[in-house]
Amino acid sequence: MITVLCIDDEADIRQLIVEELADAGFATLEAANGQEGLEAILSYWPDIVICDISMPVMDGHQLLAEIQMNHAELFNIPFILLSALTDKDNVLTGLRAGAADYLTKPIDFDLLLAKLAGCIARLENDRAVGRAL
Repeated sequence: MITVLCIDDEADIRQLIVEELADAGFATLEAANGQEGLEAILSYWPDIVICDISMPVMDGHQLLAEIQMNHAELFNIPFILLSALTDKDNVLTGLRAGAADYLTKPIDFDLLLAKLAGCIARLENDRAVGRAL
């Protein structure tokens, strides 16, 4: 079963995402900010992370930078950044930082599930290649 960590400081949005993912058959983890998210990633190694950008303590961009600089072994976990910020600069900043994808609020759950399917396909391919080596 694929485990998805949802990091968002807005509890109602986080709960909606977690419920939608559970209904779609995913195991879920939750965190309320980037620092809690980092701790969950280090403890549980989720398959995929959905992460809000604008949060207190540590935002989504800072979390990606922390992983890239200090936890390179985790950098292959796909991140889908989530934000109400739809301008091109924010999208590009997230993608350049290593995010696999970007999703805007309000959340289109069909689009979220499609993006997760793409991440899962890449994960399965990477795992198959790793077994072949």
